[in-house]
Amino acid sequence: MSFEDMFNRVAARHDELRDALAGGQVEAHAFAKMSKEYAELTPIAEAIAELRKARDERRDLEAMLADPEMKDLAEAELEALDRRLPELERGIQILLLPKDEADEKNAILEVRAGTGGEEAALFAAELFQMYQRYAALRGWKFETMDVSETGIGGYKEATASITGRSVFARLKYESGVHRVQRVPATEAGGRIHTSAATVAVLPEAEEVDIQIDEKDLRIDVFRSSGPGGQSVNTTDSAVRITHLPTGLVVIQQDEKSQHKNKAKAMRVLRSRLYDQQRSALDAERAANRKSQVGSGDRSERIRTYNFPQGRVTDHRINLTLYKIDKVMNGEALDEVIDPLIAADEAERLSELQ
Repeated sequence: MSFEDMFNRVAARHDELRDALAGGQVEAHAFAKMSKEYAELTPIAEAIAELRKARDERRDLEAMLADPEMKDLAEAELEALDRRLPELERGIQILLLPKDEADEKNAILEVRAGTGGEEAALFAAELFQMYQRYAALRGWKFETMDVSETGIGGYKEATASITGRSVFARLKYESGVHRVQRVPATEAGGRIHTSAATVAVLPEAEEVDIQIDEKDLRIDVFRSSGPGGQSVNTTDSAVRITHLPTGLVVIQQDEKSQHKNKAKAMRVLRSRLYDQQRSALDAERAANRKSQVGSGDRSERIRTYNFPQGRVTDHRINLTLYKIDKVMNGEALDEVIDPLIAADEAERLSELQ
């Protein structure tokens, strides 16, 4: 089916829903479903109406070219309109792309130190703080769920829940290996070291998304320990949940309450299981795709942060920004994420054509 056929079908369906809802003959059980579909199609139908209006305007301008007095004006307006029409068409094509059902979900962020010892842990902490500042700039709620600290301010691993509008839609491109190149504070010789941290962004699953059978869980309780745990280690409040069918293990010990730690651990477990299901489906659908943009493949190095040169390079789209400080404080992270979204959209559009 051509995009033009899709435009026509969407516009016709939108008109059909509008007339049915306005007629008052829709049964109660179907009304909510039809209203939702109508609301989802409305922005696409409006964009199609704008495109059709622009095309009509173009035909009128072409007719004006035959009038010597109007020719210069018509040519100037045609030139502007010919630049605008492809943008309108692409905008509708993007709106028509299949939606990722998880895009509107909240997210669980997991950052772990990789190769590089203490320097990797320090970088993991900086990445975690980068996402915390970015969330604040976008008006999202950032809730730290669990942090395993090292002695000098680094994080072996850290988990957070991020809540807000389109959280997963924007942060899903952050999953992968983040590499850092710089002179560590602990390096006396001034040599540049390379270390890494891994980031996982999981769509936060609801209970309706993932059903977990209690008999598939082994739940152990123990005393919290390590930095951040001293104030709560007098009781068995820490919780370790093992999902027996998959072997996934989640440990939660930040709260003083065993009940709260279990609830948090279940949120993380549910999201990891949901992510596993999505990854399996994505791998099946994208077996022939060359692009890694948006794949969430956490075994791939996706980005390098080179501090001596002040640059951040995203290897998936060959994007380099010389503003590492602004990226690390969250201020310029959109300048990396927006091109990643555009590249993903372009890749998916090419598959449909």
